Amino acid sequence: MPAVIEVAFKGNRREFFTWEQDTGLNVGDPVLVPVERGQDLGHVTAIGDVAARKCGTACDGCEVGAMRSPRGAIVRPATREEAFVSQQLRVAEHDVRRTVIERVRAHGLDMKVSDAEWQWDRKKLTLYFTADKRVDFRDLVRDLAGLFRTRIELRQIGARDESRRLDGVGRCGRRYCCSSWLPELRPVSLALAKDQRLSLNPTQISGGCGRLLCCLRYEHEFYVSARKRFPKIGRPLRTAKGREMVEAIDIFRDRVVLKAEDQSTRIVSLRELRTEVGAPETGPAPATEAKERKQERGPDIPVPDRTTVTTEAAVEAVTPRKRRRRRRPRRRGGDGLPPRDDNAGSGETER
Repeated sequence: MPAVIEVAFKGNRREFFTWEQDTGLNVGDPVLVPVERGQDLGHVTAIGDVAARKCGTACDGCEVGAMRSPRGAIVRPATREEAFVSQQLRVAEHDVRRTVIERVRAHGLDMKVSDAEWQWDRKKLTLYFTADKRVDFRDLVRDLAGLFRTRIELRQIGARDESRRLDGVGRCGRRYCCSSWLPELRPVSLALAKDQRLSLNPTQISGGCGRLLCCLRYEHEFYVSARKRFPKIGRPLRTAKGREMVEAIDIFRDRVVLKAEDQSTRIVSLRELRTEVGAPETGPAPATEAKERKQERGPDIPVPDRTTVTTEAAVEAVTPRKRRRRRRPRRRGGDGLPPRDDNAGSGETER
């Protein structure tokens, strides 16, 4: 049975192939793989069951809902000379990118060229760019095709895909998750930061790409499950110290901040809090406390008995009430009516 091999290319691009020969491949070996209209050179990053599991979770270029499978069989291991040619192409891509940027400015296109990638046999040049809207680059492609004498492919990517290709170090001091181990870039919303009680300042929860941090997504399940062990913030509790309210929680140290009625605060562990809540109460009896709350709330309002529903009551409930129109007083003197006589009906006459 052919083994599944994961092969990495420039820009953290990974694809999966098969290897049927008896000679084994090691991680890091350069290999030649078949691609569209030619061959490309990559390096082995995973072999066997590890590569098969990765291919089953995230395989670039597979259709949504389709069964993921390797792209083809590896042609052969690459020689030192072929690997040296690939290194020379990586160095030449910097000059290619600068040339493309100059041609983009000459055509007046609103786009940012992020990276350039030569195919190993130089039969295709792929240019990655970002733009806020659709760009008509047909004239640019014809210009570049005549300049480099090869097939030109322009691929528009997003800000997160750009950071994945260029790589870097995040605010945590480690390599970008999207470039190192994260198999796919899933959407991240601001609601995830709210559930984790993080600051909503964009500068503090955004990564190098300017978008929300990827760790907000894959760490969200841990925060939700860990917070279920704690009481909700703002919930009143009756502990051994009396009536207190949950001010804050610390899920990493299993601690709870409690606030008493005299505005004093204290920090207890979750285990101690559970013991105090289960301890006998030192405050007023529950019946007395319920009576006090009832007096503050006021007398109970009797609820009418609605167990028997008649036809007239049902019709009255679903029929909208008619709004009574308020009549405006009629103005006298300005609408053709005789002016009002204040002495009329008083029994007095002028002489």
